[in-house]
Amino acid sequence: MRVLGVNALFHDPSAALVVDGQVVAAAEEERFSRRKHGKRPVPFAAWELPEQAMAWCLAAGGLEPGDLDAVGYSFDPALARPADEVGLDDPWDWLRLDYARRAPAFLATALPGLDRSRVRFVPHEVAHAASAALASPHPVTSVLSLDGRGESTSCLAGRYDQGKLEVLAEQELPDSLGLVYESLTEHLGFLRSSDEFKVMALASYGEPRFADAVREHVHVRGEGTFVARPPDWSRWAPRRRPDATLTEESWRGPHADLAASVQLVLEETLVALARWLHARTGDDALALAGGIALNCVANSRVWREAGFDDVWVQPAAGDAGTALGAALQLAAEAGDPLVPMPGVDLGRAWSDDELAGFLRAARLPFTTPADLADEVAAVLAADGVVAWFDGRSELGPRALGHRSLLAHPGPRANLERLNAVKGREQFRPVAPMVLDDRAAEIFSDGPLPSPYMLFVHTVAPAWRERIAAAVHVDGTARIQTVDTTTPRLHATLRAFARRTGLPVVINTSLNTAGRPMVDHPRHALELFGSAPVDLLVLGPHLVRRADAFGGTA
Repeated sequence: MRVLGVNALFHDPSAALVVDGQVVAAAEEERFSRRKHGKRPVPFAAWELPEQAMAWCLAAGGLEPGDLDAVGYSFDPALARPADEVGLDDPWDWLRLDYARRAPAFLATALPGLDRSRVRFVPHEVAHAASAALASPHPVTSVLSLDGRGESTSCLAGRYDQGKLEVLAEQELPDSLGLVYESLTEHLGFLRSSDEFKVMALASYGEPRFADAVREHVHVRGEGTFVARPPDWSRWAPRRRPDATLTEESWRGPHADLAASVQLVLEETLVALARWLHARTGDDALALAGGIALNCVANSRVWREAGFDDVWVQPAAGDAGTALGAALQLAAEAGDPLVPMPGVDLGRAWSDDELAGFLRAARLPFTTPADLADEVAAVLAADGVVAWFDGRSELGPRALGHRSLLAHPGPRANLERLNAVKGREQFRPVAPMVLDDRAAEIFSDGPLPSPYMLFVHTVAPAWRERIAAAVHVDGTARIQTVDTTTPRLHATLRAFARRTGLPVVINTSLNTAGRPMVDHPRHALELFGSAPVDLLVLGPHLVRRADAFGGTA
C-alpha cells in the first residue's frame, strides 16, 4: 500500500511517504519554504498545505499523486467540537475546522491526479501515537501522546499490539499540559508554539519555589486523566516583554523560578500518567509522542521512574511527526507489515558529484581528502568550528549529525561561542555527541544508547571539566550516541578522540536563530559565508575559511 501522510492544520506542516509498511521519505515544509515552523498556528493559516514537502516525498518514492492508495490527514473534523464548547478561547476556530473539512479538495488541487476520495482523516492524537508506537522497534507497546490540542482532546493513553490500537484513556479539553506550557512560554516573553524548549532550558537556572501553587492548577485526577489549565502567571512573575533583554541576573530570578516550578509539576504529572499506564498494561515498552515528548528532562524521569524497561520517543514528536503517524496508521489498518523507523535521516540528500557542483558554482576552493575524518578532527582539536552537512536531512527539531555545527567540548567558552554564532540566548545548552561504546564512561541516569537526543543524562564528575562546554548548569547533558550508521561522523569522533582523549564533540543545529535548519547545499553555503565558521563539510568535500575568504573565523 502506498500512503502519503500530511500534517497541515496547526503548525509544523509536513509530509511522509510509507510504501508497503516502510518509511520511504519524510520532510517538513519549513526546510523548503525557509519559514520557521512552516507557518504560525492560527486559523487563517490552516489552509496552507506542505505542498513542497508532499511533492518531494512523492518524487523520492518515484510516485505520482494518482499512484497513491491513500492520503492520511492528521486531523478528523468529525471529532471536533466548537472551541467554546471545549472551554477554549479561540473565536476563529470555526474557520480552522471548515478548512479541515475541505482538506480533501485542497489536497486534490495541490496534487493533480489525486482522487479526493482516497483522503482519510486520522484523529490527531492517534496520528501522534502511531508516529511513535508504529515506528518503534516494539510490536507490542504502551503509548502516551500529550500535546496542546487535537480535535477535542489533548492526551491519549493506550496500547498497540501488532499494529492495532486499544485506547485506554483520553483527556478532554480544555485540560492540556501542552497548552499550559505554551501559555507559560508566552508569559516568559518567548514565541508560543515554538520556543517551549527555551523554557525547559531556563528552568535549570531556577528553584521550583512556586510548585505547590502550580500543583493547584496542574495535577493528575486518576484513570489516566489530569487537570491542567493555565493560571494567572503574573501571580508569581511579571509578564516579560518579548523584546526585553535576558541578562544572566534574569536567568536566576522569578522567571526562572516559575519555569522550574512548572517544569517540575509537568514531570510529576507525566510520570504519574506513565505509571498508571504501566499498571494497566504491564508492558515492557512505552512509546511517547506529542509536543510534550520533546521535553527530554521529563522523558528521563519517565524512563527512570515509570516502571517500563524501555521508553522510545518519536524524534519528530511534535506535529511534524503526525504526517508520519497518519501514514503508518492507515498502513497498519490495511494490514501492511510495518518496518520500524530506520532512523531520523528521511529528508533530502545530494550525491558527492552534485555537492561538488554547488561548490564549483560558488567558486569556492575545496578539497576531497582521502581521510576526511582526520582533517576535520584536526580542525576541531585546534578549537575550530565546523559546519557539518552530510547525507539525508533530519526529520524533527534535533540536529543529529546530518545538519550540525560542531566544536571542541573542552573550553567552557565554546558554549557561549556557538550560541553567539547562532545568535541565540546564552542560557541555552548545546548537546554532546559521544561515541556509543564510550558513552557509559561519561553519562548515566538515562537510557543508552540514546541516538536521538531526547533524554538528559548526568555527567560523571570526573568529566565535567574535561567537556565543560557540554555540561548544562545542573550537571546534565542531552546526549546523542553515535555509531557506524553515520560512518563519516563516527570516524570523525574516533579521530578526535585519538587526538584529544575526548570521545565527545559538542553539537547544535546548523542554522542561525529564527531560521529553519539548513537543508539544501545552498543553505549551507549561505551560512558558511555569513557566520564565523572555520570549516564547511559538504559530504566528502571540505572548504576552509582561510582558503575561501583569506582569514579565520
